[in-house]
Amino acid sequence: MPRTRHTVAFALITAATLALAGCGTGDPATAQAAGTAAADTPKNDVVSTVKKDDAAAALLPADVRSAGTLRIASAAGAPPGAFYEADGKTLSGADVDFADAVARKLGLKLHREVASFEAILPALGSGKYDLGTGNFGVTDERRATIDFVTYINDGQGFAVREDSKLKEVTDLTQLCGLKVATGAGTTFEVTLEKNKGLCSAAGEKPYTVQTFADPTSIWIGLQQGRIDVVMSTINGLRYAVTQQKDVRFLNEFKRLDVGFAFKKGTPLAPAFQAAVNSLKKDGTYDRILEKWGTTESAIETSQISPPEIK
Repeated sequence: MPRTRHTVAFALITAATLALAGCGTGDPATAQAAGTAAADTPKNDVVSTVKKDDAAAALLPADVRSAGTLRIASAAGAPPGAFYEADGKTLSGADVDFADAVARKLGLKLHREVASFEAILPALGSGKYDLGTGNFGVTDERRATIDFVTYINDGQGFAVREDSKLKEVTDLTQLCGLKVATGAGTTFEVTLEKNKGLCSAAGEKPYTVQTFADPTSIWIGLQQGRIDVVMSTINGLRYAVTQQKDVRFLNEFKRLDVGFAFKKGTPLAPAFQAAVNSLKKDGTYDRILEKWGTTESAIETSQISPPEIK
């Protein structure tokens, strides 16, 4: 996996970590005040030249084609998925590029609203948004209430401080007795909570799970020793360890397809699937992955709500 220093977000995390209690809130303005130089967000434009695919657009419902707009909710977390640039206003990342490129293929404009990760899927069901992005892994549990159109393959992984005795996590009982941090409302939280009993069954002290809405707080906690292990996306962790000292990526734990999320039964899925496959055909798909250093997350073809990868 290429490990390029693309963005500002983890430079800010590092600044906050080095400043310890002085920047314990993880506020970007405070972190910048600590004086750490920020890395540059990649500026190469891989979206504006995307041309409309009439065949894909024809699959849209007539009312959507007529309106020409969709409401999208985007979760802003950490690179390379979706994050705020140094100005604190510009949303950037692979998820943003993929959504914008698909919209151009379909001849649509997106009205984007940033929402918390854990709030997006329920809001789709209520009709507040037409679709959502947030590195949403396709699981069988989610497929019961959400439709997905896949565009990358990512998954679950672990990271630790350099001085950790852990070398690889292939079984969650290896986490027994440790403090594990992850994002709130994620598949990681579900996996950890679901398997807590494994440690007791093995006669070991259970691991504890700490969830955070802000990824900055997770990395500060790891650096300060209040957290032993971070469980998050493979791509996000691989990127994060390039931006900080004395932390390392352990290993991939489980691969998952990632998709645009929709209300169950959406008529939008066939058009989005065709648009993703059209991006693959014209080379835009590969250019987006290359831009964000995630070429190992390429999929062969987009699918609608495929079974969870076991």
